[in-house]
Amino acid sequence: MSAADRSYVAFVEVAWQRHIRLAMLLSGDRWRAEELLQDSLVKVYERWRRLSRLGDPHAYLRRALVNNHTSAWRRRRRESLFADVPDRPAATDGIGPDVVVLRRALMSLPAKQRAVVVLRHYEDLSEREVAQVLGCSLGTVKSQNARALGKLRHLLEESFDSVSR
Repeated sequence: MSAADRSYVAFVEVAWQRHIRLAMLLSGDRWRAEELLQDSLVKVYERWRRLSRLGDPHAYLRRALVNNHTSAWRRRRRESLFADVPDRPAATDGIGPDVVVLRRALMSLPAKQRAVVVLRHYEDLSEREVAQVLGCSLGTVKSQNARALGKLRHLLEESFDSVSR
């Protein structure tokens, strides 16, 4: 194994834990998140020699995650049709009901708004950094963030109001 390959393997070991959560927040599903991250890591590997010398591979991976998610979202239909409705809700991996409500609200956002919220508030990037990752203007990030937070606030208030009734 070459030195570049060893450094890539070390990067993946660090990057996996750091970026799997971002992928899960973008995709809303553990299995899609893992596939999204794996596909993005392949793109990083293809450019590893240059990235490891000149760039920030974590920033490149973050951008690849967002772009790959957006591309996959565009290819899929907005809703999945099932022949039979499941008897019970999907497993929530042992997380609390508040997290489930938040995840559902987050997944109801359009892909770009969800990406802005996740990058801005989960990844803790500045508005300027989010604009660079998404390839859009600073104003777009601000407006998408404001709209998304407003919609989340409304959805969460509705959810918690219906629980307290």
